[in-house]
Amino acid sequence: MENYFEMNMTKAQIDAISNLGLAHMGDCVYEILCRAYLCAQGEKTVAQLHRDTISMVKASTQARFADKLLPLLTEEERAYYRRGKNAHVHAVPKSATPAEYAKATGLEALFGALYLSGNTQRLNQLFHILTQSEA
Repeated sequence: MENYFEMNMTKAQIDAISNLGLAHMGDCVYEILCRAYLCAQGEKTVAQLHRDTISMVKASTQARFADKLLPLLTEEERAYYRRGKNAHVHAVPKSATPAEYAKATGLEALFGALYLSGNTQRLNQLFHILTQSEA
């Protein structure tokens, strides 16, 4: 039986997934990391958790985070980021510019690829850098 909590796909399998498919996976991974981070900070009301989660997952915040991570990425990680950033999306939320949304999609694609490869240590390392930069 496949363990979907601990994925271990090959590079070829990940490369076969569409750019937006990787971003779809990364969107979920990024949000669960944000929710876990916020819960670990201590007691907050559900309203506070929701508000803070929305603040972290919105495209403008993700774009800012992507800019901070880019210099730290390996060439392979940059390739997954570029795949997401260059994906052809059909709509951009009103709260983001097309450039911000492209960067956010790139970050999500990177996080999706790292998760699917089973590289959760690197995923956690990058997320930790993001949360430390906000402190």
